[in-house]
Amino acid sequence: MAPNEARPAEPRDPVPETKSERCPANYEVSRAFGFLVHDVSRLIKRRFERRARQIGLPITRQQAAVVLNIAGNEGVSQAEVATWLGIEPIALVRMLDKLHEEGVVERRAHPTDRRVRTLWLTPAAGPVVERILAINETIRHDAFAGLPPKTRDAVISALCQIKGNLAPWEEAACEHAGESSGETATGSRGE
Repeated sequence: MAPNEARPAEPRDPVPETKSERCPANYEVSRAFGFLVHDVSRLIKRRFERRARQIGLPITRQQAAVVLNIAGNEGVSQAEVATWLGIEPIALVRMLDKLHEEGVVERRAHPTDRRVRTLWLTPAAGPVVERILAINETIRHDAFAGLPPKTRDAVISALCQIKGNLAPWEEAACEHAGESSGETATGSRGE
């Protein structure tokens, strides 16, 4: 389905659910998928930031995500990185200011569109990227400890599939919200 095609609304049961139907007494919040994904994400973020502090890397997990996205796509626009990371452009600008102060990222004018700034890593970013990747590898190793490689691959594949299942719904909702408020789906290009 194309991102601009709206998905039909999910059918609703005309009979209201009782409290016990919505949340069975034996329901374990600690095993709920959404809570587990959130908790794992939070633990990974904390572990990354703790390890970064230990080795003297002055960077947060989200800043690391910015650096890695730029490393894989040098010359990308600020707007694209903000979209990929699901953050507001102003939040990205603050992170870029910090990364620029650290001498890791530089902004350049777009060759054909003066409204757009492109992002590039500086030569000093090489060791930072290596340290980020090393921390990520350690966390991945620890997170998957005791799981056979097939299970690890299955977990990653399942999460990719789940992300793929949910992303079109989110894109459609964002487009619908933009149409309702009179905005375009892509938003402003100014950065």
